[in-house]
Amino acid sequence: MYLSAQLAGKGEKYPTVVVERAGTVIAWAGVGPYRDRSCYAGIAQHSVYVERSARGTGAGRAALEALCRECTARGFWKLLSRIFPENTASLALHARVGFRVVGVYRRHGKLDGVWRDAVIVEKLLGEAAGDSLQCT
Repeated sequence: MYLSAQLAGKGEKYPTVVVERAGTVIAWAGVGPYRDRSCYAGIAQHSVYVERSARGTGAGRAALEALCRECTARGFWKLLSRIFPENTASLALHARVGFRVVGVYRRHGKLDGVWRDAVIVEKLLGEAAGDSLQCT
């Protein structure tokens, strides 16, 4: 499973949270390093996944909000991600949790041989947000 492999390589610094229903993982959100330079040590890039049958149930929001809280507690000051523009559900989820769009990478990657743009989203946490408790 992708999640198991992802967790094995991250160590203690970069959390992943899961949402379960009836003992089955239905959503997860996790972070990884952004850049190697020490000035970026408090920034993490993140991913969110919600099982298709659990979409629209609040599981993604629960996972992403819990990830924000955990990252704030660990001293991170920013989370960021890149989302395909047509993934309107993910863009809406991120907006509900307080992320803002900061730009678009044009032709950022190729998927199935097709150039894809990526919307860049970020959320400031803790001291950088001006409120060490802000994370909802």
